[in-house]
Amino acid sequence: MNANTPRYVIISPVRDEEKYLPRTIESMINQTVRATEYILVDDGSTDRTAEIIQEAAREHPWIRYVKRPDRGVRAVGPGVIEAFYDGYSQIQTDDYDYIGKMDGDLSFGHQYFETIFAKFDRDPYLGGASGKLFLDLGDGQLTEERHADEMVVGGMQFYRRKCFEDAGGFVRQVMWDGIVYHRCRMAGWRTRSFQDPEVMIYDHRLMGSSYKSIYHGRIRWGWGQYFMGTHPIYILAVGVYRMRERPFVVGGMLIVLGYLKGWVTRTPRYDHPGFRKSLRAWQFERLKLGKRLESIPAAPLENA
Repeated sequence: MNANTPRYVIISPVRDEEKYLPRTIESMINQTVRATEYILVDDGSTDRTAEIIQEAAREHPWIRYVKRPDRGVRAVGPGVIEAFYDGYSQIQTDDYDYIGKMDGDLSFGHQYFETIFAKFDRDPYLGGASGKLFLDLGDGQLTEERHADEMVVGGMQFYRRKCFEDAGGFVRQVMWDGIVYHRCRMAGWRTRSFQDPEVMIYDHRLMGSSYKSIYHGRIRWGWGQYFMGTHPIYILAVGVYRMRERPFVVGGMLIVLGYLKGWVTRTPRYDHPGFRKSLRAWQFERLKLGKRLESIPAAPLENA
């Protein structure tokens, strides 16, 4: 590997992913810029997930298998981040520039990371980046999953190491992915998801569907927005916006219901100093009702 080649570590918490994981591993193996370490954390799988990882690790020494005890159920939100940090604690090199958390049900092109690194190189304030996510359920139809351009997609979180550390890493709570990207902005970094054919990401499981059902996932999503500190006006706008995707209408209503569940039960909220004020200012700017608090130098034209 050339001394100037970016060094990056990817950690994938996975559980019972035998159906999708081979494509994810193949996508990593085929990258034009290979990972320094690709750590797959088996979070209690009962299918062939462990066998698939171990086979890949035997052929590629930079792929590593980490086993966690079986907690008995698939754990979303904080459980995923606990598994991530089990992998994080097993990083063998201290000489890396970028770090990412990646789901085990994705696939992407062989120039994905090479293209992302070019975008980082052009913008010194770019702290986190991804491509756009497209739902591919194998029916021949691709559906773009909606994310604001400022967001790094949840399934493919990727950051400069300095930005990740400045933002405090991932909190072991629901909405960890939303929290970290807002914390990046508070720390003076920009985050982006790019509409670029070289960094298209294919998701083979419906976003927000939960391991129980898509309805449960939407309620959990709304509850997570309450925990994060989202303003009530903004969650109403989100609910209306999300009515246009599956499950149509009811999905948006369930997001709002989940938020109200948090409000009625007075669920404790994420309370990092200044976070909620910053988040709501950003949300009000999105609604054209205000202006964000942070000012970050504009991105170069190529990354705009």
